Amino acid sequence: MKPVSELLKRRNSSVWRIEPGATMFDALEALASHEVGALMVMSHDKLVGVISERDYTRKVALQGRNSKEVLVAELMTPDVLTVTPSTRTRECMTLMSQKRIRHLPVVEGDRVVGMISIRDLMDDIIADHEQTIEQLRSYIQS
Repeated sequence: MKPVSELLKRRNSSVWRIEPGATMFDALEALASHEVGALMVMSHDKLVGVISERDYTRKVALQGRNSKEVLVAELMTPDVLTVTPSTRTRECMTLMSQKRIRHLPVVEGDRVVGMISIRDLMDDIIADHEQTIEQLRSYIQS
């Protein structure tokens, strides 16, 4: 399996983020406009949490709370698991599976360089399998 840095090279390298003082409604707008399932919560370029669609559904919608009144800081996951650009994708998959999470911020030192999702990992696995199948086909036909 390859390092996370290879996945980040292939996709939009934007770091989608929100401040902890923003409302959950603001977070939902950002999630929708960037077409992502989670945002990094950052205060002065420091990662302080992650907020996801799952947080909204479980902590706002199901509890009858108002997303325009609830702050991101109240709902975010503050103890964020992170990986580095050199972390192998298999290790990320294991971590996501064991911890039941779908997103992992990628951090190099104190700097956030991106976030990967379970979809990124699955797309990579599928591409690797398709490449292997094509190589086997070519070998068999030659």
